[in-house]
Amino acid sequence: MVSRPCALIALIVLATSLVGCAGSTTASKTTEQATLWREAPTAAPPELLRFNQLLADLADRLKPALVHVRVRRGGAPAKDDAESPGEPRRSTGSGFVIEPSGTIVTNAHVVEQAEWIQVRTSDGRRFSGRIIGLDNRVDLALIKIDAADLPFLPIGDSNSLRVGEFVLALGHPFGLEQSVSFGIVSRKGAPLTVAAPGFDFIQTDAAINPGNSGGPLVNMAGQVVGVNSMAARNGSIGFAIPSNLVKLLVPQLASKGKVEWGWLGVSIAEITDEDLTRLKLREARGVLIRGVMPGEPADRGGVMADDVLVAVDGTPLDTPRDLQRVVSSTPVGKRVRVKLLREGRETEVEVTIGLYKEREPVKEPPAR
Repeated sequence: MVSRPCALIALIVLATSLVGCAGSTTASKTTEQATLWREAPTAAPPELLRFNQLLADLADRLKPALVHVRVRRGGAPAKDDAESPGEPRRSTGSGFVIEPSGTIVTNAHVVEQAEWIQVRTSDGRRFSGRIIGLDNRVDLALIKIDAADLPFLPIGDSNSLRVGEFVLALGHPFGLEQSVSFGIVSRKGAPLTVAAPGFDFIQTDAAINPGNSGGPLVNMAGQVVGVNSMAARNGSIGFAIPSNLVKLLVPQLASKGKVEWGWLGVSIAEITDEDLTRLKLREARGVLIRGVMPGEPADRGGVMADDVLVAVDGTPLDTPRDLQRVVSSTPVGKRVRVKLLREGRETEVEVTIGLYKEREPVKEPPAR
């Protein structure tokens, strides 16, 4: 017979072993659960950490000057009742403050024909906005709110922007607040719809979606280098108005409410190889005048069809876009010296730049 002390010792040993087994089972289950995922290492390349920090800090600096623009336009008549006013049309867009008292840059298509404009700042305040200037040719507008000490964005030099540079596009796409997208400058040139004044737009792969219109395109120094304006239909590329063009137009928009574009009154084309012999040219240089509108500035200044314009006030012309850009940005009423080739001989005429006006499209005669 086992003595009582021995039996007690055996019972204690058995209980201890059972507890040990239970503890081992629990620890095993905990280990199995812990291995369902792995904690990410905290270490990362220092260059990547610095770049991420730069982008995050830059976005934080830029957002306070970004605004959300809400617009209400008059309703269109119902299709079946021309007398009834339809429902008001509402739309939204973006903009950014350029000076502390509330001057805001946005797109013309965001605010044109608006009967009511509301501007919401990044801190949630709402202001009534009013249009102080608008230009449809470049799709640029200035609106004003009554405010003070607003954060604003500095305007940079778009001419120094290089293809391949990193940029941020800010705005309110699809009504989503304070959105930032990242990309590069893909190209500097004409947008999908060629701008009539001949200025080059900035092409980027930073996402520009509906609602981004009017927001800033910003370089890594925190300077506005463009105003987001349009995107390709598939949304893969977007276009921004270059900041140097914005700086050229804003003073006129603020003082006159519009932009007075220069005008010659000619139809133009590139010079082809077939034109060289016919026009007695040595090289395909300059801008070919296809036609001259009677009574317009070029006609009054003595420019003729088949003239080849090579310079305006000393600025050389290589392509039709060069002529468009120079003429459109020249003050209305200024007399300019136009150097041209006529039947192979160089000559010079003086032309007074006229005022561009929207022309009614020529209607095709009805088919018979």
